[in-house]
Formats: sequence, structure tokens, C-alpha cells
Amino acid sequence: MEYRAQARYMRVSPQKARLVLDLIKGRRVEDALNTLVFTKKRVAATIEKLLRSALENANYLSSEKGIDVDVDKLYVKHAVANDGPRMKRIRPAPMGRAFRYVRRIAHIEIALAERGRSGESVATVAGEERAHAKTTAKGGRVTGKARARAKGKTAAGKPKKKFAGAK
Repeated sequence: MEYRAQARYMRVSPQKARLVLDLIKGRRVEDALNTLVFTKKRVAATIEKLLRSALENANYLSSEKGIDVDVDKLYVKHAVANDGPRMKRIRPAPMGRAFRYVRRIAHIEIALAERGRSGESVATVAGEERAHAKTTAKGGRVTGKARARAKGKTAAGKPKKKFAGAK
């Protein structure tokens, strides 16, 4: 089961928020909170608040629906910062001209999940494919074309040309 929280219309650029979110992806909630406390970015406080909100959502749903949730096994499964609407502004420039600039806004989402005994996620999404399903054949084996593609060669075993001028 996933426990989510989102903060919308945050006045930070999504690129800056992603720098902090990348620090906590895949970590246990306790480790993620410690990381956020000692991160010097301004958005870290907002993300910490959002992470605590997702943790409280997990506690609330566990008591409300009677689901047994072990808070020590929760980890950050999904953390993303998407673009929000952009605010277009104008700055005065010399000789009566104007320069346009953009203030960016982010929508930040965090999802927590519970890890199983062997380390994999307990909750699964219905219809979710395996990560390497695109490169494998139906039997679960890697095909010759997929192996060659991964090595940067053609199916015949010759190296691919990088660009038209390569010799």
C-alpha cells in the first residue's frame, strides 16, 4: 500500500526541488528525515514537512482502516517535482525596453511504501510491468538484438557508427 502526500504551487523551481528529492529517494523514512534536517537548501524544510505529512497519512490510514503498518519499514518509494504554472514577469531595461523572465512553480509529490523481509516492496501496482521487460523476450531471456543494443553494436556484431562523419 502506498501512502502519499503532495504540495502544490510551491514557489521553488522544480529543478531545485529535484536536487533535494534525489537525496531521499529509496531511503528509509527515518534516514530521509535526518538527511532533510541537515540539508542546506531552502526547499528542504518544505520537503521535510511533506514527508512528515505522508508519514502521518500512513499512521492515520493504519488506524482508520485497520491496516497493520510498521513505520520502521516505510521507505520513500516515489518522490517527484513536476512543473506548475509559470509566472511571467517583466524587468525594466535600459532605453525604455523591458526584459521578460519567468518565476517557476513546482508540484511536489511523495509516496511511501512498506518494505518486505527480503527488501523488496510489499505493495505492488496492478498491471505494472517489470523494469527490464522491454529488453527481454517472452521467456525472460535477453535477446541477441537487445544484448547488442546494450553494448552499442548492431545485431551482426559490428559497432554502430556514432555519426555520419565517423570512419
